[in-house]
Order: sequence, then C-alpha cells, then structure tokens
Amino acid sequence: MTIATALERAGMSPAGAAAKARIFEELRSAAGGPGRCWFVPGRIEVLGKHTDYAGGRSLVCAVEYGFCLIATPRDDGQIVIRDLRAGSIVTAALDPALSVPPSGWANYVMTVARRVARDFSNARRGADVVLTSDLPRAAGMSSSSAMMIALFLVLADVNGLERDPAAAEVFAGREALAAYLAAVENGQGFGPLAGDRGVGTSGGSEDHTAILCSEAGSLAQYAFRPVRRERTVPLDPALVFAIGVSGVRASKTGSALVRYNDATGAVQRMLDVWRTSSGRDDPVLADALSSAPDAAARLRDAISRTQDAGALTARLDQFIEESDTLVPAAAGALARGDLSALGEIADRSQALAERGLGNQVPETIELARSARRLGAIAASAFGAGFGGSVWALVPATDAARFADEWAAVYRRQFQDAAERAAFLVTRPGPAALRVDGGQ
Repeated sequence: MTIATALERAGMSPAGAAAKARIFEELRSAAGGPGRCWFVPGRIEVLGKHTDYAGGRSLVCAVEYGFCLIATPRDDGQIVIRDLRAGSIVTAALDPALSVPPSGWANYVMTVARRVARDFSNARRGADVVLTSDLPRAAGMSSSSAMMIALFLVLADVNGLERDPAAAEVFAGREALAAYLAAVENGQGFGPLAGDRGVGTSGGSEDHTAILCSEAGSLAQYAFRPVRRERTVPLDPALVFAIGVSGVRASKTGSALVRYNDATGAVQRMLDVWRTSSGRDDPVLADALSSAPDAAARLRDAISRTQDAGALTARLDQFIEESDTLVPAAAGALARGDLSALGEIADRSQALAERGLGNQVPETIELARSARRLGAIAASAFGAGFGGSVWALVPATDAARFADEWAAVYRRQFQDAAERAAFLVTRPGPAALRVDGGQ
C-alpha cells in the first residue's frame, strides 16, 4: 500500500494525501532509504477556549496539515532528530537524568526523551528521525504537541512499549495515551507514573486528544479530566475550514508563556477559593461547579471577596458559558444543519474570549470579524491565544476565493504581521497514524 493510499483510506482528501506522499519522498531521500513512517496532524479547536485543563468541554478536529517523519531504530540510546524544514538537528539521550534546556524546540524533544526514560526502564533504544512539517508553527494549531506526540510514537514503537507491563495504563486506549502525553508536556503525573518537569506550560489534554483521537470528516465533542468523548458530529462535505494564521506567534515561551499560564492560573485561584470556602477538595473546576445546584453562585460569592474579583468572575463566567452552553450548542447546530445558529454561537465564543478570557490580540480579533464580513458561516480564534489563528467555516466551492480575499483584507490592515501570515484550507483530517503498513 502506498502512503497516499494509506492516508486516503484514513479519510484524508486525495489532494492532501498526494501532497503528503511527495513530502515522504523528500524524507526518504534525506534519510537514505525507507524507514518507519508516521503522519501526525495539527488540530483546530472549533470551540472550547481554555476549558480542558479545568475539566470542561471542547469541540475539536484534526487538520490535513502536520508532521511527516521517517524513523530508523538505533542500537544505542541516542535520539537524533533532523528537521528538514528548519535545517536543524537535535540529539538527546534516553536518560532519566537528561539535562533539558528551558526553551527552544530542543526543550520539547528532550522533555519527551527524559520522561520516557524515567517512566519506562526498558525504553533505552534510540532512533534516527528525519521529519518535516507543512503545519504553521506557533500558530495555535498545536505544532509543539504534535511534534512531541510524533517523537513518543517513534520511541514507543522502537522500544515495543505497547508490550511493556509498565505501560499498560498508558496504552489502554487513544484517550488514555492522550492524557499521558499531556502529562508529559505539562509535567504532571499519570496514574502510578510520577510527574517530572514539563515544557513549562500548564495546559490540558485537548490538543493531544484531537491529534490522537479525531475522525476524518467529523468534529468530536470531548470532556476532560478525565478524557471522554461525548459526541461525534460529521461535517457536511460541502463545507471546509479556512484558517487565517495571524503571523503573531502563539509561542509558549517568554512573556507569552507568562500570559498563557496566567489564564490557567486564574482557574487554579478559583479552585483554591472554592476549596477554602466550601471545605471540599474537588480536583478540577468542573467538578466543583457540578457538586451542587448552587455551586456556581456560592463560588461567585466567595470570589467577590477576593482582591482580583472582577477578573476571576469574568473568567468563571467565560468558562461556564463556553463549556456548558456553547460547545454542546455548536455540536447540536452542526448536527441539525443550523448554520445560522452556529455562526451566532461562534461569535459569542469569540466575544467571551475577548472580554472574559482576555487572550485575544488585535490581529485575531480583526481576522474573526473580517471573516464574518466576507461571508463566512462562522469564525472564531482558537488555541492558547495571544496570537495564533482564526478558523472560518465556508463552502468548499468558494474556499480558495474566500481565503485569497481574507488574506488581502488582512494584509492591508496588518502589514507587519502579514509578512508572517498564512491562509490555509482544510477538511477535518485523520488522527495520527503510521502510514507504511506498520501498526
């Protein structure tokens, strides 16, 4: 079976599959021969802004852009990763005491290597990996999570981790694997496996779940902490997502990391207020809010007596409406074909992000608004925020024209950012998969 055939059978469009096949030919040439091949996509968070780590809901799908990689097992414990797109090489040891740099893409590579070595004593075989990506990086499409997942899949394969008794809970299903890999990224423990340093972010498992568990042609509604699928909604084949990448890097480093962790920190502060005022020990905000019919009112009252009452109340209101109302309403609107309602729901989510979550920048605000002015069925920013991208749902027959016009409008308004911007079109794509016939 060819790589293009494997991807088409997984649900990728013929054009997308052909493009990936060409990339894999380039990788084979660079690798010097065949190897074990994977495709690991990015994702769109259709709705569910900053809800996952609080135990809330998201509506997600994978995209037809992502990482293509070829791996060859080594006889030692070294991992050598060559990124053709960046023209860079990172080497790391499968060593539980590996010293990890605080930033840069080596941070992500070495965090995976160190955590795998700590969690699985039998994982001591490395690999040579050649990879490239057509996924915009630092664009809110989960490029960093996709790369970490790709590396883990390689290490799991060459070390036979699915057969390791210590990994049984990790490989209990794709959702369990997503939760584990989120813990690798954020540094938390997973079941009996102790936590370790992550990459510096305090995020949840939405990205990993979308990348590992999506179904081509459909959106998935998930709830988190623990990960559980609530609904699958096919997207009308006549519709596609146009994606406007703002060119404002949604990088989880430096000041952007601080702002991202401030958004997650607000949830932890609310949970601390709840625990103090209620005497309960609910593990996540969603559990606290569902503990009693008046829990939300009691939490609002307790928050009103804190120094940052205004900000915390706005964040609480955003979380409740996004998770409990907008996400299920959007899934329902798609399922019954009520596109007008979907547009209004997405507009509301965008407004809550601007005012309650506070993670939008002028570029993403205008991308969402201009998409609607140009006739998009619905549009909203997605990802961590503070930069990144906006999705717009449009008819497939009009997608190319729409994307060109959207790009032209954006470039007139934001000339500096537009130099780094990109405009893509995608159907909901398949989850991460091995494409060379392996399991």
